[in-house]
Amino acid sequence: MDASTSATETIPLLKQTEKSLNLFQKFWDKLDWDKILGTVISKGLSIIIILIIIGITRKIILKVLANSFSNYKKKQSTNVGRIDTLETVARNFLQYFLFFIAIYAVLTITGVPVGSLIAGAGIAGVAIGLGAQGFISDVISGFFIIYERQLDVGDHVLINSIEGTVTQVGLRTTQVKSFNGTVNFIPNREILTVSNLSRGDQQVLIDVRVNPEDDIEKVKDLILEVNEHIRENIPELKSEITIVGLVNLENGSFAVRVVAYAEAGTQFTVKTKLTTAYIEKLTANGITIPSSPIKLV
Repeated sequence: MDASTSATETIPLLKQTEKSLNLFQKFWDKLDWDKILGTVISKGLSIIIILIIIGITRKIILKVLANSFSNYKKKQSTNVGRIDTLETVARNFLQYFLFFIAIYAVLTITGVPVGSLIAGAGIAGVAIGLGAQGFISDVISGFFIIYERQLDVGDHVLINSIEGTVTQVGLRTTQVKSFNGTVNFIPNREILTVSNLSRGDQQVLIDVRVNPEDDIEKVKDLILEVNEHIRENIPELKSEITIVGLVNLENGSFAVRVVAYAEAGTQFTVKTKLTTAYIEKLTANGITIPSSPIKLV
């Protein structure tokens, strides 16, 4: 009884399977493999040719851009950092543009109705738009940063507590290399305040620590003597070196304060040169420098 029941259930199943196989076989036999193979080869070759053309075009345009900006840099009146910034933006824009052209061409060749997809984006467009808000905000912020010349490649800046040298300014992100070698990628929409330390002369402030019992006037005369002789050896200085006088530091110690202005980006070098010259001069004339380190502000 069980065997006959099992056989009865199996026969319809086999017939259904055989029917499905026959339908698949008929579908398979109706396929025009010559046409399919020809279409695949034709579209594949078209895609390869398009990508090769775009690749060659990219190399040619990038080469032309590089040569053009290189010629601009040779002009002494041209700001090199500004030219580097514009070159970076132009190169990035070109590559984004060619990338979207390549995607559009590949979709068109493969038969994807790009126009219909764009026209019928609807709800998907809203979702994409919400996701792209950050990108659009980055691009708009980047445009104004570049247009207003808030910073250029090579500038010494302080952005969001990150201090370093600008290595790249793009429409989406700005790259700042810290002095310890770290490369920071900052989305342009997050750049709220830019402190550009490369615009205008920078202050050099040195506090030369002294003992209260020392002859302060002698210390000031020795520093003045150094200033008179070292001025011509530091071309980065953009002002006279001024001796402010004796100041009381936060920890209760005293120092003779010296102030000057140096070319942007060279203030640390100028501080080192002046400090070294002061210490050597004072030590050679019997002035004892306190054990606490000299404070450079």
